[in-house]
Amino acid sequence: MSSPAQRPPHPPEGPHLVAITAENCAQLAGPFYHGTAAALAPGALVVAGRPSNYEADRTSNHVYFSALTEPAIWGAELAVALRGTDGPGHVYLVEPTGPFEDDPNLTNKRFPGNPTRSFRSRAPLRVVAALSDWQGHPPELVAGMVAAIAEKQRRGEAPIED
Repeated sequence: MSSPAQRPPHPPEGPHLVAITAENCAQLAGPFYHGTAAALAPGALVVAGRPSNYEADRTSNHVYFSALTEPAIWGAELAVALRGTDGPGHVYLVEPTGPFEDDPNLTNKRFPGNPTRSFRSRAPLRVVAALSDWQGHPPELVAGMVAAIAEKQRRGEAPIED
C-alpha cells in the first residue's frame, strides 16, 4: 500500500460499470468493507436507523460499504472527525445480509461509473473481521473533506442523499 502522503484523496476515475441495483446485486461477491468510529466485534450488525455521521439530528436510512478499502478508510476517518472523537476509527470486512445498490452519493455524481465501488443497503451488514493494517490519510486531507462537508451544509445542501 502506498504511503498516505502519496495517495490521492479520492480513487481515480475508472471504466463505466453496470449499475448495481437490488435486483442484480447478487452478482457481486465481495469482499466488502465498512468504515466507522464504532468499535465492533465479529458477528455484530451494522444497521440503518442510527444517527448520521454527516448531519446532526438526522437518522441514516442506509448502511454504506465498499468493495474497496479506500472508501471505507474515508468513512472511518470522517466518522471520527465529524463526531469530534479521538482515534483513527475502524475498518471492517463485512457481508451484506440483504439487497444493496450503488451509493448515489458517489455513483455518477462525483465519480462517474462508481470507481469507488461504493454501495448502500437498508439491510444490516454483518461484521466479519476488523482490518488492522490500513493507513489513514494525512490530517490536512481529512480536514479538507470535513470543511467541504461543512460548506455544503452552510449552503443548505444535504451532504448525504439518504
